Amino acid sequence: MTTMRAVTFVEGAVEIREHPVPTPGVGELLVAVRAAGLNSGDLLQQRGLYPAPAGIAPDIPGLEFAGEVVEVGPGVERFSIGDRVMAVVGGAAQAERVVVHERCALAVPDRVDDTEAGGFPEVFTTAHDALFTRCGLTIGERIGVTGGAGGVGTAAIQLARAAGATVVASVRDVARHVPVAELGAVVVDPDAFWGAGPYDVILELVGGPNLDADVKALAVDGRVIVIGVGAGAKGEVNLLALMAARGRIEGCTLRARPLEGKAAAARAVERHVVPLLSDGRITVPIHARFPLDAAADAYAAFREGGKFGKIVLTVDG
Repeated sequence: MTTMRAVTFVEGAVEIREHPVPTPGVGELLVAVRAAGLNSGDLLQQRGLYPAPAGIAPDIPGLEFAGEVVEVGPGVERFSIGDRVMAVVGGAAQAERVVVHERCALAVPDRVDDTEAGGFPEVFTTAHDALFTRCGLTIGERIGVTGGAGGVGTAAIQLARAAGATVVASVRDVARHVPVAELGAVVVDPDAFWGAGPYDVILELVGGPNLDADVKALAVDGRVIVIGVGAGAKGEVNLLALMAARGRIEGCTLRARPLEGKAAAARAVERHVVPLLSDGRITVPIHARFPLDAAADAYAAFREGGKFGKIVLTVDG
C-alpha cells in the first residue's frame, strides 16, 4: 500500500483525496486507522485558525485515532505489529494510515471497541491535563463545566466525579440534560450556571464571552482553565474580582507541545484514566458514526451542535 485515502481540506471544503502513506521514523509506529474522532480543533483548522504543527500534513485533519500497528520504525520498544493503539496526534489522523511516536501511544483495552477508542484520546487527555495537571483538582472540590454535553465536557464530568469532586455542567439543549446528568453532573441552563457557584475550578469550553462571569463565580483560590474558544477568543475581566478571589486564569492546548510534553500527558492518562476505561467506570459517549467517505456529512453534523458525546469517523481497509 503506497497511497491512502484521507480527509482533505481543499479551500475550506471537506473532500476525500489520495495521499502517500507516511513512513515511520525512529521510535514511530505506522497505524492502520480504524476510527478517528472529530474535535473543535478540526473545525478551527478548516477555517484556517488552527494550523498544523511543523512536520504534519497541513491539509489532513484529525487529532485522535485508534487502530492497529502495521509497521514499526527503528528503535521501537513498547509496541509490535498487530497491537491495538490509540493516541493524540498533531494532525493527519482522519486517514487510512497515520504515524505516531510510540511514547504518545496508548494500548487499547480489550473490552473497548474501535469507535469508542477513536473518540477517547483527545477529549480525555485534554480534560485530565486541564483538571488535574494544570488545576490540581482534588477530592471534595466543586467544578463547573461550561458546555457539558460535548466530548471534553462529558470526559471532564466523569473524571471529576471519579476523583470525588462535585460537578455542575451547563447544557443549552434541554434534550441533553438527562444524559449529561446520568454521567454525574448537576445540569443547569447556561444562564443559571454562574449563579450555581462558587466553583473551585471552572472548565471553560465556550470562550471569551464567559470569562468575566467565570471570574465572578470563583471560590477563594479558584481557577479558570480555558480550553475552548468556539464563541470567541476575546473577553473582558474584572481584575478586582480576580484579586478578591485570589483566583487564577490559565489556558492550555495539547497540539503544539513538544514530544516530551505530549508523552508526559499520555503517561498520566495511561496511569490514571485508561484503567477506568478498561473496567467500565468511564465511557466514551458516541453521538454518531460516519464512514470516512462521508466525512463532509460528519463535519456538517458537528457544526450543527446539539451533540451528546463524540462524532467519530470509521475507517475500513
